[in-house]
Amino acid sequence: MLERHTQPETLTAGPLQSLWQVALRPLQDAVDYAWDGAQRSVLFWDVMRRRGNQYRAHASQDAPHVLHFAGEVLIDGRTLTRPVNYGLVRVDPPADAPPTDRRARPVVVVDPRAGHGPGIAGFKADSEIGMALKAGHPCYFIGFLPNPVPGQTIGDVAAAEAVFLEAVIDRHPEAEGKPFVIGNCQAGWAVLMLAALRPELFGPILVAGSPLSYWAGVHGRNPMRYSGGLLGGSALTALTGDLGGGVFDGAWLVQNFENMNPANTLWSKPYGLYAKVDSEEARYLEFERWWGGHVLLNAGEMQWIVDNLFVGNRLSTARIVTGSGEMVDLRNIRSPIVCFCSDGDNITPPQQALGWILDLYADVRDIRAHGQTIVYSVHANAGHLGIFVSAAVARKEYAEFVQNIDFIDCLPPGLYEAVIRPRPDGAGPEVGDHIVSFEERTLDDIRALGCNSPEDDRAFAAAARLSEINLGLYRTILQPWVRLMTLEPLAAASRALHPSRLPYEMVNDRTPGAAMLASVAETVREHRRPCASGNPFLVAQERLSDLMETLLNTWRDRRDRTAEEMFFAIYGSQAMQAVLGLRGAADSAARRPGIDPAHERYVRERIDDLRRRIADGGLREAVTRAVLYALGATASADERTFAMIQRLRARDPEKQTLDSFKEMLREQFFQLLIDEERAVDAIGAMLPSDPATCNAAFETVRQVVDADECDSLERRQRLARLELLFRNHRNGPAKAA
Repeated sequence: MLERHTQPETLTAGPLQSLWQVALRPLQDAVDYAWDGAQRSVLFWDVMRRRGNQYRAHASQDAPHVLHFAGEVLIDGRTLTRPVNYGLVRVDPPADAPPTDRRARPVVVVDPRAGHGPGIAGFKADSEIGMALKAGHPCYFIGFLPNPVPGQTIGDVAAAEAVFLEAVIDRHPEAEGKPFVIGNCQAGWAVLMLAALRPELFGPILVAGSPLSYWAGVHGRNPMRYSGGLLGGSALTALTGDLGGGVFDGAWLVQNFENMNPANTLWSKPYGLYAKVDSEEARYLEFERWWGGHVLLNAGEMQWIVDNLFVGNRLSTARIVTGSGEMVDLRNIRSPIVCFCSDGDNITPPQQALGWILDLYADVRDIRAHGQTIVYSVHANAGHLGIFVSAAVARKEYAEFVQNIDFIDCLPPGLYEAVIRPRPDGAGPEVGDHIVSFEERTLDDIRALGCNSPEDDRAFAAAARLSEINLGLYRTILQPWVRLMTLEPLAAASRALHPSRLPYEMVNDRTPGAAMLASVAETVREHRRPCASGNPFLVAQERLSDLMETLLNTWRDRRDRTAEEMFFAIYGSQAMQAVLGLRGAADSAARRPGIDPAHERYVRERIDDLRRRIADGGLREAVTRAVLYALGATASADERTFAMIQRLRARDPEKQTLDSFKEMLREQFFQLLIDEERAVDAIGAMLPSDPATCNAAFETVRQVVDADECDSLERRQRLARLELLFRNHRNGPAKAA
């Protein structure tokens, strides 16, 4: 009887229990979600409290920075004849770094002073500085203090950086080559300006995410370039500096960056912390230490930058003249220039990073005539900060640039793209995870990335002209009164209340209730109970977040389109341009500097000299010319080619220096460029009479040419021609072409 009564109850309990669970499941999900949300909110605001404490501690330091590495200050710029708030720091290698090679060229990293504090180039172990140390290079860092020296100018900063580089060169007399200098963002154009004035101080130069052609861009994609015109020019910059008591608050620059991506600023960034508060706290605080470390500039510094660069676009057109009367012409730079940019960067798009090449040169022959080597690399999707912060970018791009810097230094003059590919199968131990090749390009390849039309340039020229007028009116009418009414306490208060600075000040241990918040947060961490990832309320939250991001992005796109339409409606108007004096000549907006007769005369004399000496040289010159001729079939070479050359150089009993090798290589390259047929035929006259030596020399040529494992019909044909010259050479004058 008992069995007959209990069995039906068991059969009935299962379905009833399941139905009961199904009925209560939404309620349970809601309770779990609410509890999780309450805990997340407490933890989120506790992170904000910690961020505020971190901000105050960081700002209280004498020299705040975010460098991951230890170092020693070698020169304090405040002690120089023209004092500045910059300094030179020797970076100490970490314990796990390889020994520093005393013959390796030093690496000098210059950080951008564009609103944030210094150190982003060495923010992590995998960074620009980290890659240099891993490659065994001595490394130096040029940073700055948060407050400028009163009265310091852009020219003073350049003079200080020249002193720093001289000190680095003096510390490394045994190094093969001058320092490899890396300039990030704002520091990039500053480094190139100095290199144009003092080219003897520089080895290869890498500028990363650096705007150099400020009017350049693509319609519908690069709205930041319109800001100066839509604000009426640089008069607002002058007003801001005057209201700051002669100081420009870098927080305004930070706010400009944040306004470019309102979805990230207003939603994605705080929501990302809230949604992943259990795992993101350390990373978030680490980044915020740099992002919230605002710095100041002298008003005169910022005015110079806006007038000459952002609005005037005078750097890429050789129209900047220093206080001592020197013209800043980037064509004077003698070192290879590497421009690293990204198609995902909306602060410095590729057009602004590379457009200076189109501004200065008519074609690649023009680049070569100035003896310049320009290399560029365009990342597919890294954002502006990703160029400096991303560990993946550091391990790939910066590692390749640092490891191949001597190769870059020896590239013949011309325009190249650095193409980085995964390590090929069967590559030797000298190749890392990736391999870089340098492939010849033309100016059409730069144009294909996007460039301005003459109408675009005329509109920007109109904006620059109106800026000059408005600035003159402001300085004449308003500036004396603004300066008279501005008091230092008021200027300091305006900086403290800046929208980009205030959030860091509002929540910290001084905030009422902060102690209770910290205590509750600690309890929450001990009893954390996140809801399940499949919770329908959590899924709905994620969808709502996606919707918010989409709405903000849509608003941003509409805002940017409106800004572009307004800019060209105002400054593209023929009436406006006529009023501003830009319709009087067809070339009123032409940008390329004129031809220097003295330089043209030098080029002609140099060509005549190289042509006369086309058969001069011995075995070393013959081998170099042969290698260049064979590699010219594919117009590219990868790092394995140079690695082979380096091994052969190491076996050279005469131990030719890198500088002399570079000079010889360039001379052989130009002789091939001037008259290829005659230069190749002349190889036979440069060879010794010993057949065994010539046979060994040709095998050397073959080893170098075949190192990159690139096979083409033309390359085989060129090697066959060279083999005939080396195997059956003749002594005597070269046969005329």
